[in-house]
Amino acid sequence: MTMIEPVRPATLADGDLVALVSPSGPVRAARADAAVGVLTGWGLRTRLGEHALARNGYLAGTDEQRLADLNGAFADPEVRAVLCLRGGYGMQRIVDGLDLDAVRDDPKLVMGFSDITALHLALWQGARLATVHGPVAAQLDKGAQSPTALGAKTVLTSAVPVTVKADEAESTFRVRRPGRAEGVLLGGNLAMLASSVGTVHMPDLTGAILLIEDINEQPYRIDRMLTQLLRSGALSGLAGVAIGQFTDCDAEGEGPSAEDVLEERLGAAGVPVLGGLPIGHGDQHVAIGVGVPAVLDADAGTLTVQPVGRA
Repeated sequence: MTMIEPVRPATLADGDLVALVSPSGPVRAARADAAVGVLTGWGLRTRLGEHALARNGYLAGTDEQRLADLNGAFADPEVRAVLCLRGGYGMQRIVDGLDLDAVRDDPKLVMGFSDITALHLALWQGARLATVHGPVAAQLDKGAQSPTALGAKTVLTSAVPVTVKADEAESTFRVRRPGRAEGVLLGGNLAMLASSVGTVHMPDLTGAILLIEDINEQPYRIDRMLTQLLRSGALSGLAGVAIGQFTDCDAEGEGPSAEDVLEERLGAAGVPVLGGLPIGHGDQHVAIGVGVPAVLDADAGTLTVQPVGRA
């Protein structure tokens, strides 16, 4: 695809107000409190969505409640960032109701991952908004000095590129196809990408670098999702693939591993591939921008991502 200039929100500054919302699964109050503690320690103000601690089965409140909190945060001129407290499931149920006019009128930083991939895709498709693929706010309970929290702070408060290096400790480290690619970085959770095929929020990946990660998926299910993406034509014209953490995706009994499947299925795309990136559902993970230009260098083992925010 032609390199598209993304809409970049302003980076966070001391005293800025951050909205904490739960557009997907429910979150425990203690984890929300921990997030508030870390964010206020950064000099930020926080506001919990009215229904942020609600629970409706596996959802954080009804669809109407979750959508009201999310759209309310986007429409509030005082709010400068919208941080999702948890992934889980539920974003796809409300994504078609996003107030994209409010997003376009007053772009804000948005951070989350996993099920929040559906929100990233919708904001890119509907407003070309650059967003942060980073921890959900509840994961700030890892501590203010954790790599996860420090990485998120860097992306939210400074307009500097982030370089992520493939880590030998990651299970996907051996998945690699040589070469160098440049393009807009798009994607996130593999299951959410596969379930977005056929919707208005599945992006055109021509010329893009695709980011994928996942958790608790058996190798055959990873195979099924990648095969669906390949058969749909969604991966035609890719510039490269950045592979994050595939956590707890071990095979039950004999059979190919998740890494075997990734190698075999992504080899069909014929583009540079870099695995071993500490992005996703690991104990610690790096925050990066999506919807921004990036350079994937499989030979050097690096993914360099341009900033989301503008100073």
